[in-house]
Amino acid sequence: MQIVTRTTAAPPEPTRQDLDRLIRQLESSFTATLTVRRQSPEDSGMRQIYVALDGERIAVLCAGEEVTRELSVGTHRLRVHNTGFWKTIDFTVTAGEHVSFSVVNRVGFLTFSLLAFFLGTNLLYLTVERDNVHRTAPAAPTVSRWSE
Repeated sequence: MQIVTRTTAAPPEPTRQDLDRLIRQLESSFTATLTVRRQSPEDSGMRQIYVALDGERIAVLCAGEEVTRELSVGTHRLRVHNTGFWKTIDFTVTAGEHVSFSVVNRVGFLTFSLLAFFLGTNLLYLTVERDNVHRTAPAAPTVSRWSE
């Protein structure tokens, strides 16, 4: 009887560059979610609301609509307007966070006034409110059991 011994080489140690690359890949995979809703019963239903995120238009919302986007972790700028009133909101998101905003075109003082008649448009007041922040829980690992 002959005994055979085998030695296996340990896997090579990762270099600092390997670890830095891995960390950058992981950080870029961290995401959050943004939702902008126009679903308030107080919305006038008139005119569109234009939504831009970090300088890029992401939606034109009519009454009852919403838009959802995945975004990177960090600070962002949300710009919303109805061509008459502009709102800018700076916000910060963390990994797994779901940030939600409600936008409303409201009827208010001077909406159906003589001034609005001469301007050729109704003055609709724009309201933007941040809803509660939701954390997205990581998915639980699935366990499969094999039976024979």
